[in-house]
Amino acid sequence: MDEFGVIPATGVPRAELLERMAKMKAGDLDWEGGRTFSLVYHGGEEHLRLLREAYSLYIAENLLNPMAFKSLKGMESEVVRMTANMLHGGAGTVGSMTSGGTESILLAVKTYRERARRKKPWIRRPEMVVSATVHVAFEKAAEYFGLKFVKVPVGDDFRVDARALRRRIGRNTVMIAASAPQFPQGVIDPIAELGQVAQQKKLPLHVDACIGGFILPWLERLGHRLPEWDFRVPGVTSISADVHKYGYASKGASVLTFRDMSFMRDQFFISTDWTGGIYASPNMQGTRPGGAVAAAWAAMKFMGEEGYLEMARGAMEATHRYVAGVRGIPGLRVLGPPDATLVAIASDDPEVDIYVVADLLEEKGWAPDRQQYPASLHVTLTSNHEAIIDDYLADLADAVAQCRANPALASEGKAPMYGMMAKAPLRGMVRMSVRKIMETMYSPGGAMPDLGSVGQGEDDDPLLKLIGKYGEPAMKLLDRLEPLQRLLRRR
Repeated sequence: MDEFGVIPATGVPRAELLERMAKMKAGDLDWEGGRTFSLVYHGGEEHLRLLREAYSLYIAENLLNPMAFKSLKGMESEVVRMTANMLHGGAGTVGSMTSGGTESILLAVKTYRERARRKKPWIRRPEMVVSATVHVAFEKAAEYFGLKFVKVPVGDDFRVDARALRRRIGRNTVMIAASAPQFPQGVIDPIAELGQVAQQKKLPLHVDACIGGFILPWLERLGHRLPEWDFRVPGVTSISADVHKYGYASKGASVLTFRDMSFMRDQFFISTDWTGGIYASPNMQGTRPGGAVAAAWAAMKFMGEEGYLEMARGAMEATHRYVAGVRGIPGLRVLGPPDATLVAIASDDPEVDIYVVADLLEEKGWAPDRQQYPASLHVTLTSNHEAIIDDYLADLADAVAQCRANPALASEGKAPMYGMMAKAPLRGMVRMSVRKIMETMYSPGGAMPDLGSVGQGEDDDPLLKLIGKYGEPAMKLLDRLEPLQRLLRRR
């Protein structure tokens, strides 16, 4: 067997490689069995086989040059058109496929920065004004492209206040953004009101529907009452929607749509002076994997309206059962209430630490997603979860009971780290701690850190040491400071 990180002197046989990969994969999360509530969206075995076949047909092709692979450009154009129609775009609605929601958001921000440079060249420090719950990719875009990131607090219903957002708009604002729905609590921001603000202020409004774009239209078709959030709102100028989420495509497929070309024109990168020739690109990528485009096109065609409606029906049924089950467990509450199939739950009992509940669920083979502000657990539900909801709720109720019966669990496992990092007032220290974890993962050898034993090593940073040495008393102090921190975060 070859050594780690060494290219073998002679190639490893195909059968041996596949066997080794199967063993490596055995330790990953069981997404096909519904044990995860994010990361993967499973459309069933037949659908999965189609994705593999469609992807493999274009596994070597590259959409970097659409003239060379006209079939791929044709599929991209049709994916964009189908998405635009689903989002109630007009005949002039345009767009492109990207590698995922983050690239779609980065491109939207870059586009509006360039638009401002062209139309308002006096702006030297551009700003974006966004709901405080927008996806972190907006903050990443602000850091990458040199924009000031202005967050507007949300209300008790977790939706941004349109009037508060309007007040934060200044002479340097180049765009505003909100979500449909936002990820943390699954609620839709007041897009119609924000559209009016955008029109009054003559600013572009981007709606991040990366997670909702391929399910909200079908939920509405099924009779669920939802606020208008797509291109039916006059002030909306662009929408991002991920095909590889509720569109059930393979990973690497999102769509960024614009109301018309007057907005999208600023997305393009064009260089006419490179010695290698004239270079033009619509996206951030150079090489654009053909397999992802082909699989997205195949997924949408194979699923059809009937398939998407059935998948949405199943996902919503799983959501209703989950919400009802959580509300029947003393000590837990649903945040929101959610507009679609994303649900966050929190503890309303001081004896129930939600991060301890997460640790106990992990021990039972689940993969809970932890959140902060407030401390909560998050699930993204699909029709694939219908079969396991009762099992999950039973384990959730058992975890709550164990947590209440064993207070010492709050100082064990991963709970102290997540609790401390969520409550620590010095966010710079938290950033240092997370950076330390990232350095561990990306150092030579790529070791995975044990999040349940941070703070035990000699080289850990101050916050991790504090967790390890003074976890319980430090948490009690931070609990007393929490009301003040909430007030400061809302400013």
